[in-house]
Amino acid sequence: MNAMIFAAGLGTRLRPLTNTMPKAMVSFMGRPLLWHAIKSVEKAGAQRVVVNVHHFADTIINYIKSEKWDSEVVISDEQDELLDTGGGLVKALSLFIPNEPVLIRNADIVTSFDLRRLIDLHENSGSDASLLVMERQSSRYLIFDNGLKLCGWKNVQTGEKIMFRYCKEEKDMGFCGIHIMNYDYIASLGSVRKFSIIEGYLETGAERSVVGFVLEKGNDWFDVGSVEKLKEAEDYYKKNVQK
Repeated sequence: MNAMIFAAGLGTRLRPLTNTMPKAMVSFMGRPLLWHAIKSVEKAGAQRVVVNVHHFADTIINYIKSEKWDSEVVISDEQDELLDTGGGLVKALSLFIPNEPVLIRNADIVTSFDLRRLIDLHENSGSDASLLVMERQSSRYLIFDNGLKLCGWKNVQTGEKIMFRYCKEEKDMGFCGIHIMNYDYIASLGSVRKFSIIEGYLETGAERSVVGFVLEKGNDWFDVGSVEKLKEAEDYYKKNVQK
């Protein structure tokens, strides 16, 4: 199985920490966020892990070379142009083990959720992509039907709404930044260009089976993309998780 970790972002919400380092190298519980991300996908069974780089790229490249990993960790270089999540995934296609699914996650997500559960759901559902989602406050939501099949997206602040499938009863879910896609689905997204993977799902979802997996209560999950959220997550882990 493949994995991809999005580590190329500028990390503007983590400034001033990211004035001198990429966000993936910001420390969480004594180790870089990237270490936690790689270890989580290795634990889930990833044999090859692709990490994209842009902001302070050499820092990440040198760090990956300096550590010993249980998987093959390779770099997808976006130093010339930051391609967003969809473009970054398409650019990395040639680096993946062919015809194996790709477990995808953002570097700035912290969770103790066992990613093997998402993989099991994906394999059993026969879907083209499976997304980890949860009920939470957000400005943007993915819209699912009662069977947790993806139907659309909306921005509650702007009122924008995109629906590509009829949905009798809509379930609004926040995306957790973790998902798994089949290799052929990524290949079908077209040429390398700058776009988000959510845009990709909305553009192709009518022809594909994209399902959600709800993160149940009791599983911790943090988007540590800001200084405040990073501190909140560390305080929680020191109190509840660290032994």
